[in-house]
Amino acid sequence: MSGFNSGDAAALGKVGVLFGGRSAERDVSIMSGKGVHAALQSKGIDAHLFDTGERSIADLAAEEFDRVFIALHGRFGEDGSLQGALEQLGIPYTGSGVMACAIGMDKIYTKMIWLMRGLPTPRYASLDASTDLAQVVAQLGLPLIVKPPHEGSSMGITKVRAEGDLKAAYEVAAGFDEVVLAEEFVTGRELTVAVLGRGAHARALPIVEIVAPDGNYDYQNKYFTDDTKYFCPAVLDEATSAEVSRLAVEAYRAIDCEGWGRVDVLLRASDNKPFLIEVNTSPGMTSHSLVPMAARALGISYEDLCVEIVRSARLKMAQGQG
Repeated sequence: MSGFNSGDAAALGKVGVLFGGRSAERDVSIMSGKGVHAALQSKGIDAHLFDTGERSIADLAAEEFDRVFIALHGRFGEDGSLQGALEQLGIPYTGSGVMACAIGMDKIYTKMIWLMRGLPTPRYASLDASTDLAQVVAQLGLPLIVKPPHEGSSMGITKVRAEGDLKAAYEVAAGFDEVVLAEEFVTGRELTVAVLGRGAHARALPIVEIVAPDGNYDYQNKYFTDDTKYFCPAVLDEATSAEVSRLAVEAYRAIDCEGWGRVDVLLRASDNKPFLIEVNTSPGMTSHSLVPMAARALGISYEDLCVEIVRSARLKMAQGQG
């Protein structure tokens, strides 16, 4: 990336940084977008912030961006809907295409595909208002995790330790989604793997281990405190590290991700077996974010990472998913 020059910057044209949006993760997206915008401008790129929560698709078309960096998280930015609009407008964009984003945004469908591909992920059940909750406890055991399948940043998640608490946990998650995910609780180390590229060229960055206060990696501990500890590269034996990285890349490829993403993994304490938790097709790019942290472990600066990602922007449908 050290060879990037003013001519390269000019070749990228007018770049929109799409941020903000209307999801529950708007505040995080604003932090991500401002960071990306500053990084691209520092490299001489003609970058402009565009808040999709305050401006319309018509405004986006009128800006005549040559490409856009999607720094949106959650619904209407990471779920395929915006990607479809960009395909219609003919504006190349960063990250995964319509289908991969839609699947990756739905934790239940992601798990279904991983299981069909023989990839390890915790046992689960789908909950709605008619579900026999006692049967879910009998199936998955306690404790278990209840979460809305279409939210990120730990929104709406509850750890259920007693059967009597499951209904309240369901109601919290149901405030975000009509159908809710209940997942077997895996005790172990919390890891995450950033992946760059697409297809056969997708590659894992160094693994990050997350050690949160009392094991609670919630919204506050993710973005607004310095109490959470991060270790990158994670201290793992060579075989375990290789297996976690391999599974992360396979999980990323299984739903046809590209450009960049992040796969969350739990390493079970009892036997060091890795379990895939979820994939993020538009990960955070804040000062606390994990993809920039993993890149730094390879000597890739935040600014160079942003440049690499924006250079990969393309129309997926027009060129095929490859």
